[in-house]
Amino acid sequence: MRINWGTGVVIAFALFMTFILYFVFKVQVDSQYDHEMVTEEYYKKELDFQNQIDKQQNANNLTERVSIESNGNGLLIVFPKTFDIAKIKGKVSLYRPSNQKLDFEVPISLSTSNLLIPKTDLVGGRWDIAVEWEYDGKEYLNKKGISL
Repeated sequence: MRINWGTGVVIAFALFMTFILYFVFKVQVDSQYDHEMVTEEYYKKELDFQNQIDKQQNANNLTERVSIESNGNGLLIVFPKTFDIAKIKGKVSLYRPSNQKLDFEVPISLSTSNLLIPKTDLVGGRWDIAVEWEYDGKEYLNKKGISL
């Protein structure tokens, strides 16, 4: 039996489509590929968006702002030195866009105006950091993306 070029193109196209569909079905069925939403309770967080905007505006209005920096020891968060550190309460949320399983939170407990998150707790790559804190009943929110 002899195959002409038209039949060869159709066979090649059918094999290519089968190849692509195999990978599409493999990704949909295999539990290794996680299809969860990026954050838990996404819609509940969206309703709280205006509150976050107000907190960020409070943080931007400070004369001395919170700084979030990466150094050799890890992630250093420096709070305003003019504030009484005993009155600062809150949490630091570390969000890894590429892997939800690496996300974690650290409560803010200060002995100086600095908070250090050790490098051993952080995997290299992109991190989105949100520092949600309160001082004298006023809430603040600082966000920054850092690559380690």
